[in-house]
Amino acid sequence: MTTLGRTISVKGELRSSEDLMVEGRVEGPVFCETGSLVLGASAEVRGDIIGRDVTVFGRVRGKIVASEYVDLRSESAVTGQILTKRFILDDGAEFQGRVEPQHLEAALRVARFQQKQREAG
Repeated sequence: MTTLGRTISVKGELRSSEDLMVEGRVEGPVFCETGSLVLGASAEVRGDIIGRDVTVFGRVRGKIVASEYVDLRSESAVTGQILTKRFILDDGAEFQGRVEPQHLEAALRVARFQQKQREAG
């Protein structure tokens, strides 16, 4: 597992093909489609997230798309849309937005198309 420590700040796209733990700040999209993404208690993400499974202890403002599950742990704060097969909301977690499991496949197709466009561009 790769870890981005709490003193790390990323502005732009963050992409990983292995399990990733983020403790710092990210302003931009986070892609971790083939691995687990864990956002630690000090993590703050402003941007869309695409992952296999996403566990949030910190703060997120943006859309979360996960092919397996999204787990919002107590003390987490998430604002945005969530598209996933399974959604877990722990006691004490703050969530403002919508959960739309029926749109998961379409969201994954769009994300993959946009990724190919960026790579070709």
